[in-house]
Amino acid sequence: MPQTDLLDPDKIKAHLKTKRIGKKILVYSSTSSTSDIAAEYAKNKNNDGLVVFAEEQTAGRGRAGSKWHSNRADSILCSIVLADSKINAELLCLTCAVATAEAIGKPANSEAKIKWPNDILLAGKKVAGILIEKFEIQNSKFKIAFSYVIGIGINCHQEKDSFPAEVQSTATSIDMETRTICDRILLAKRFLTSIDSWLEVAEKNSKDVTDRWRELSVQLGHRVTLLYNGREFAGNCIGIDPEKGLILQLDTGGVRFFDAAHTTIIM
Repeated sequence: MPQTDLLDPDKIKAHLKTKRIGKKILVYSSTSSTSDIAAEYAKNKNNDGLVVFAEEQTAGRGRAGSKWHSNRADSILCSIVLADSKINAELLCLTCAVATAEAIGKPANSEAKIKWPNDILLAGKKVAGILIEKFEIQNSKFKIAFSYVIGIGINCHQEKDSFPAEVQSTATSIDMETRTICDRILLAKRFLTSIDSWLEVAEKNSKDVTDRWRELSVQLGHRVTLLYNGREFAGNCIGIDPEKGLILQLDTGGVRFFDAAHTTIIM
């Protein structure tokens, strides 16, 4: 790893042309979880747009209690505070997936794709994951609002044996796919710019987000098996709804919506 690749708040903020995201940036050498830190900041609406990075997480987590594995300075590990978000959780999930995939782009001509609800793939393997957590905050005596913490992990410098044995066949990194060394400072800038831009799009027109999601989805038009509240469902993925989630034409007949918060993809 090149020394110039170490995350530095001043380098990330330099010439960063965002309206909302990244006006405040913190970088930790090591922490249990960037999302735990961001959750504390999320209690104050004045911290909207704050981003917490870490070179290392000792207790990084994914969806459904899974662990996020990354050696020191191998990844982009960060969490973003959204105070009193104007878009709902389902649309936020789609927006963050689109923004992350576009920030990664087409390294080695392999376009980053989306596996709903929270995985980003390169060459069919997981290169990034997203975890969105919702918090209730009381703005005044009578008004309750919601804030979100968006946790993102992007694999950058890992080699195959950097991953635990059980995921070596399904995980990848940008370096592995490009056979070069990516610059995490530049990637962090692209990512924050992409998130900032797509959040603005989502607030104005959710259809633009869902249209782009459809273009990047690896599941649209394909058979999907999932767990929803402990029950297994299978069918053909026929679309996405910005409020209700994934839409399946079930094998048993009928059409059903599945929201991201209660759904786990099996295959």
